[in-house]
Amino acid sequence: MVQKYQSPVRIYKYPFELVMLAYERRFPTCPQIPVFVGCEVLSDSTSPDGAVCFKERRCKLTVDAPYLIKKIIGVDFVYFIQKNVLDQRARTLNIEATNETFSNRVVVLEKCKYYVHPENQDWTCFEQSASLDIKSFFGFENTMEKLAMKQYSQNISKGKEIIEYFVNELKEEGVTYVAPWIEPDTSLNDSNTELKASQDSEELELGASASDYSVPKKGSVSHHKTEQQFQLETDYIQRCLGELTLIQESRLVQLREWVAGLQRGKVPSDQTLLRFLRARDFNVEKAREMLSQSLLWRKKHQVDRILSEYSVPQVVTDYFPGGWHNCDKDGQPLYILRLGQMDVKGLIKSIGEEGLLQLTLHVCEEGLQLMEDATRALGRPVSTWALLVDLEGLNMRHLWRPGIRALLKIIEMVEANYPETMGRVLIIRAPRVFPILWTLVSTFIDDNTRSKFLFYGGNDYQGAGGLADYIPPEHIPDFLGGRCRTTLIEGGLVPKGLYMSEGDQEKEGGLLTDDSIYRSVSLGRGQVHEALITMDDPGSVITWDFDVMRQDVAFTVLRTREPVPAHSPSGALQTIQNMNPLAPDLEHRSVIDKAWQEGRDYFRVEPALVCHDGESIQGSHVASHVGTYVLQWKLHLAQPQDLLDSITAAKAQVMYYYEKLSSADYRSAVTRLATPGSAVGGGILFMSLHVSGVAQWPSALSGNLPARIPYPLLLFIFLFLTILNC
Repeated sequence: MVQKYQSPVRIYKYPFELVMLAYERRFPTCPQIPVFVGCEVLSDSTSPDGAVCFKERRCKLTVDAPYLIKKIIGVDFVYFIQKNVLDQRARTLNIEATNETFSNRVVVLEKCKYYVHPENQDWTCFEQSASLDIKSFFGFENTMEKLAMKQYSQNISKGKEIIEYFVNELKEEGVTYVAPWIEPDTSLNDSNTELKASQDSEELELGASASDYSVPKKGSVSHHKTEQQFQLETDYIQRCLGELTLIQESRLVQLREWVAGLQRGKVPSDQTLLRFLRARDFNVEKAREMLSQSLLWRKKHQVDRILSEYSVPQVVTDYFPGGWHNCDKDGQPLYILRLGQMDVKGLIKSIGEEGLLQLTLHVCEEGLQLMEDATRALGRPVSTWALLVDLEGLNMRHLWRPGIRALLKIIEMVEANYPETMGRVLIIRAPRVFPILWTLVSTFIDDNTRSKFLFYGGNDYQGAGGLADYIPPEHIPDFLGGRCRTTLIEGGLVPKGLYMSEGDQEKEGGLLTDDSIYRSVSLGRGQVHEALITMDDPGSVITWDFDVMRQDVAFTVLRTREPVPAHSPSGALQTIQNMNPLAPDLEHRSVIDKAWQEGRDYFRVEPALVCHDGESIQGSHVASHVGTYVLQWKLHLAQPQDLLDSITAAKAQVMYYYEKLSSADYRSAVTRLATPGSAVGGGILFMSLHVSGVAQWPSALSGNLPARIPYPLLLFIFLFLTILNC
């Protein structure tokens, strides 16, 4: 495998001639590079007019490798051949170096160039590229590749320091200026012609073609491209992109060159290229593929226009409790989402999947713009934004499962096109039942994103180690006890009058209609419908999610002392004898025998709850005993009715879904949340969801849970925090 390196542009703020004098002081030895122990000049010639100097050296380097490797390869030193072409007329130095030792097994090719900055004649630029191809090396190809690239990176990092060192040394000796080369008498024109031919031949031999190193003069056709390339000089990278390793710098340069050669019109910013590289662990090919798909997607959906053309729907303005709010202490733009106050179901039914998509894109594009503004204002790179999620009121939200498909589709879109934009995620006022929520949704979050989570239960966010550690006190919102007034709305239920028509919902491709994983049941007077769950694993969690489509319904959860078969044929006669005569079908039979006594034969593990027309209920229960658990729905009549009225009254309709989470999965999630040093919270977890502390969660949650847990609710968070692979 061939390893390649391409440096950004390094700029020395000294004239070319002074830099060349400092460069020559690196020979024959250079104490600053310990592995470089000497060199000999193989040839040294100058053109007749003295403008071009050709020099070839044989450089000796010690083998900086483990003892075993040195014994296997049988050498203590390796030799490189370096060819230099110094053109004083053009003020350029082209360098090419290749290995002499093990040349039949390893091929190292390095090209460097010093030249005058095209916009400042008193500055000197330096570019460097290299390739390493290990064909065979006694079975140690991978090891040698890593050693070679490591050593090469270390030497490169010292390169600029060495030039600076020798320039300062010259200054101490009183040398601060070296006169440029002066064109000789014009009578030597013939010699100059021969020189030019010789120079062209030499550059061709070195492989230093115009496409590799040419520096166009101002006004030339390719001058614009050179200005773009100059953006990627080392000082610019540190100032605007942050600290990168040499290999990361190289990967960025390679990706940028590919994009510049491919794109016409608007080219993605260097910050964007760096985000895609990070999302693919700086694998240029994978990052290029991901970026290509994203650029096509942006063009197809005209994403570049969204900031100027998107108009926020009125229902979002009135009922969406989220928005940008100043910055955190790291300078990251801060987005606040009062998720506990959000009616996600109402919002989706009001603006549809397309509206939700547009809203998400607008937030993401605003985030990118705010990060660029913060970078310019602070004079240092700000490449991520922070998210503060307030979960107060999370116990009951108007969600329904068909919307999850739309949300997951949007999450997938965000992850693919806005990678590595999410910084810290602060989740506050998490309810006691949050460990169950986390268990249900954590499988959707990768380890990198989990490390960005910090959790706070109750009022813990107000004390030491709370929000003040991450958000300036003057920016903490007033609804969280801070001094800063916000313009965020409180959310609330979206009126059904604002919902889209059925025809518009059908245009959404069925995503807002009933999902097949739900079961629908009707309930008349005196009828009951039950879902039976056999539990033989104490500590397991039952979760449910149902919508009341019509009328009012009473819901409760029961447990039988002994396991009961779910309407088995053998028990059918007993069930029929005890069922309500108005409910003759299997769908409306109860397993609770009329002779049974509550507290002896069966137990009510969740209090009865009256659910009204249009409500969406989610909840959970930690099953601490074995037996059969019964989810039970009944028609609820607010006013007494006579028999005729009750028979002719409209039936209630319920759509429901339930599932069982094993105790092992639940305990694992609680352990991950409560264990210091875990991935969640980056090893620092602030979570006191019970007055007795984190250690009491399992016991505190092992009994009845009065809260109704929103199973799919946190998926909506991912709409904002998996921006990407967060």
